[in-house]
Amino acid sequence: MISPAIGRYEATLAGLRRKSRLRALMPQQGIDFTSNDYLGLACAPRLAAAISAAIEEGVPAGAGGSRLLRGNHWVHEALEAEAAAFFGAERVLYFGSGFAANVALFSTLPQRDDLIVHDALIHASVRDGISSSKAAAAVVPHGDVEAFEAAIRHWRAAGGKGSPWIAVESLYSMDGDRGPLPALAEIAARHGGFLVVDEAHATGVFGRGGRGLASGLESCGNVLTLHTCGKALGVSGALLGLPAVLADYMVNRARSFIYSTAPSPLMAAGVREALRMMEDEPERRSRLDAMLAFAGEEFRSKLGITPSGSQIQPVMIGDNARALRIAQRMQDDGFDIRAIRPPTVPDGTARLRISITLNVDEGQITAMTERLAAAIEEERP
Repeated sequence: MISPAIGRYEATLAGLRRKSRLRALMPQQGIDFTSNDYLGLACAPRLAAAISAAIEEGVPAGAGGSRLLRGNHWVHEALEAEAAAFFGAERVLYFGSGFAANVALFSTLPQRDDLIVHDALIHASVRDGISSSKAAAAVVPHGDVEAFEAAIRHWRAAGGKGSPWIAVESLYSMDGDRGPLPALAEIAARHGGFLVVDEAHATGVFGRGGRGLASGLESCGNVLTLHTCGKALGVSGALLGLPAVLADYMVNRARSFIYSTAPSPLMAAGVREALRMMEDEPERRSRLDAMLAFAGEEFRSKLGITPSGSQIQPVMIGDNARALRIAQRMQDDGFDIRAIRPPTVPDGTARLRISITLNVDEGQITAMTERLAAAIEEERP
């Protein structure tokens, strides 16, 4: 017999279904226009060979404990040292995911008398970290530099005594546009605060040698960067670059770091190889740049859309149900394109999020844009 208490969960799911907001797991199928495997590294033979070699050398699949117990493997430390040198950070900590890293950072480093000012479109993981923080928080309109400044000034005028923390993405995951990093770094420095840059979708793709759009800022004593490893780097985990004293503070105070089993040493070995590939195989970024230029012209000519200028291209639909229907038409024709709906994006902005990766070619991009133009017309209200 099913417990009556289950009914409230069924009611919630039914409500999501009525609003065309119900989520479900789907298998991988069709041509990849949805993954974050931007450089095609996830199945790269060199990456697989590096992990195989690590297995042969005795590197374990599981860490066996937290980093503060026996789970601190030499491969973790080697990765962190190499990543710090690669990105130009004073120290790097390796986490199991970008979500875990953001939650740990924002729930630990900002103090009770501090202020966290974040962009309205910031990652959900940052929001969850902020919800566990003792610091005050303020949200500002997307990309509005003046609003960040105004929020900090308002807080100071009201008696704010601590440090402000500015939280942004360098490349926004659902819009494909860039954050105004130099201006925000200047604001953070002027107010004695910190700038936290989530580089999840820029790492490996943009910046000097794929080092991200905040490349060059890591050496500043007040800039923290998060580089996720499960997107362009093709593996899993996240690398948090930060000043050494803050890294030590995280090791002593970040509960999700202290009380979590350490990430797989095998994955750490894979990330080490992915960073080497960033330096050894710059042609991957060159090929992706050329693909983005080609795709941009296809979006402009076939769909009348202004290209985002990045590997992430939103196609705005608006209505949840219509977005789902168009995505289903594309999937039925062999193109793996997904509908993105609230609460992942704001109400009324349901969209198709199209990702351009090295897993496709120009012919497939042309075929996709032509079919998408037809599908949008077929589902026109």
